[in-house]
Amino acid sequence: MILLTGFEPFGGDTANPSWAAARSAARLLQSDGLEVRAVELPCVFGESATVLAEALERFQPELVLCTGLAGGRARISLERVAINCDDARIPDNAGNQPVDEPVVPGGPAAYFTSLPVKAALAALAAEQIPAEVSQSAGTYVCNHVFYALMHALRLRPGTRGGFVHVPYADTQLPAGSSTPALPGPQMAAALAVVVRTALATTADLKLPAGATH
Repeated sequence: MILLTGFEPFGGDTANPSWAAARSAARLLQSDGLEVRAVELPCVFGESATVLAEALERFQPELVLCTGLAGGRARISLERVAINCDDARIPDNAGNQPVDEPVVPGGPAAYFTSLPVKAALAALAAEQIPAEVSQSAGTYVCNHVFYALMHALRLRPGTRGGFVHVPYADTQLPAGSSTPALPGPQMAAALAVVVRTALATTADLKLPAGATH
């Protein structure tokens, strides 16, 4: 069983391409004969982690890929690390705006993804899908969910998981906009590539994909 998640719209947007991509990727993977479920998460601190935990308990997945929007980024971002910090620049959809609060009180400072992000990067490059390994998932609800996921998976040794940020969808932006965006079908294809790569890969590749700043 594979679990995909995306978020509801936030910050004044009327759509969130992460949810559209997760749903479409689920259909692509189902056409491969895989058992997949897609769940929309609320863009709310705390509640998002609760909905995710309920989905983990209900579906008992062996692989979890959570996704969110990183508006302004130009590539599919394969997130490497989740940090134990909520620091919201803007309120969430329930009006919460935690500042310098832990995701899990007493939890580790950070968790690394258990997905093969370097192998996924190579697979995405082979499909000519722009992608990168990202060293920061931010400190908003996306990182909150990523950290909550990895904290939960420490008690599920047979399950691997991680997080991917997607850019804006090109259909969200006005004509002539200079803001980076990707077509929705390409983002869905990217998520499917990440899942297929994870299922086929037990040890990640060693490729240079770090950052100097």
